[in-house]
Amino acid sequence: MKMTDENVCVNNYPDKGSDKRKKHLSKRLQMKLQNGKRSVLKQFAYSLLLPLALTAAVSGTASADDTVEVRMAYFPNITHSQALVMKNEGALEEALGDGYEVSWTSFTAGSSEVEALFAEAIDIGYIGPVPAINGNVKSDGDVVVIANAADAGAVLIMNSDSGISSVADLDGKTVAIPQVGNTQHLCLLNLLSENDLAPVSSGGTVEVVAVDNSNLQTMFDQGSVDAALVPEPWGTILTASDNVDLLLDYQDIYLSGDYPVAVVVVRKEFMEEHPDVVETFLQVHIDTTDAINADLDGSIDAMIEEIENVTGTAYDKDVIESSFSRTTVTVDLNEDALLQFAQTAYDEEFISEMPGDSLTDLSMLEELQAAR
Repeated sequence: MKMTDENVCVNNYPDKGSDKRKKHLSKRLQMKLQNGKRSVLKQFAYSLLLPLALTAAVSGTASADDTVEVRMAYFPNITHSQALVMKNEGALEEALGDGYEVSWTSFTAGSSEVEALFAEAIDIGYIGPVPAINGNVKSDGDVVVIANAADAGAVLIMNSDSGISSVADLDGKTVAIPQVGNTQHLCLLNLLSENDLAPVSSGGTVEVVAVDNSNLQTMFDQGSVDAALVPEPWGTILTASDNVDLLLDYQDIYLSGDYPVAVVVVRKEFMEEHPDVVETFLQVHIDTTDAINADLDGSIDAMIEEIENVTGTAYDKDVIESSFSRTTVTVDLNEDALLQFAQTAYDEEFISEMPGDSLTDLSMLEELQAAR
């Protein structure tokens, strides 16, 4: 029942000279004034008590729509493969059943997804580890990592005519990354540091620029960039051209490839209010991961279809298959690697402080895995 409140105005008679005026009023008139005041006050009290009484009367009655919304986020990237397959097959909707409404929103930047989490427009999301760290710190622990999704899946490529044969040769060169402050950016910064190099922004000699992956081939053709650290499938796509070669494969980028490239986050408040939903999602996440690893060929078809639905781009199946030779689909999180990303992000001033223990909560995932 929808109710509207009415404002009741009570006139307050001025005190100044009131005693003098009352002496000239008849008893009858005074009584009318007093009764009038009491009548207005009774109406005022009634207007306050009626909504409370009606609310009490309907308390305990189910609302017309008890549907729980579950708002999911993902990228149309193969590193978010579980989300692509899950969405394509309707697996989460089927597992939750009646009483739940699942919606999916695609993003192309981790920062945008983090803002949506802050705005409580997203409940659970697939996202890069560095934006996840950033979100956790800025939200004082409200954005929590609850599972891994994929490891590695990035390569360092170069212009064939650049004269580059090692990371040390990036001195004085221009290197592209997808976004400032994302996972590939931090991997590049680590590579530069290991080779006594630094970006121009930190007083070094390597020009680091953010370029959308879809524009990189044009940039290489124009000679605008000399190298790029990119996620799959862009490494496979770009090295298929005549003027782009592989400089470092996935296992040479960072920690021998044992680092997260995509994780799953949840709003802490949502997890506390709907632990059953989060548990069901994690079970579907585990099952979908197993299904992808057991039948990669069939899963790729679902991924390609879903990516095309979102982006309008239809990838060749052999490109995606090749990309998975550099990407590990797994729910197991290397927490040490995640903390190393956090340390680099802090050193580079992408975050104002190191995350605390609230960064991860893998307890539910571990319980589900132990029960298998």
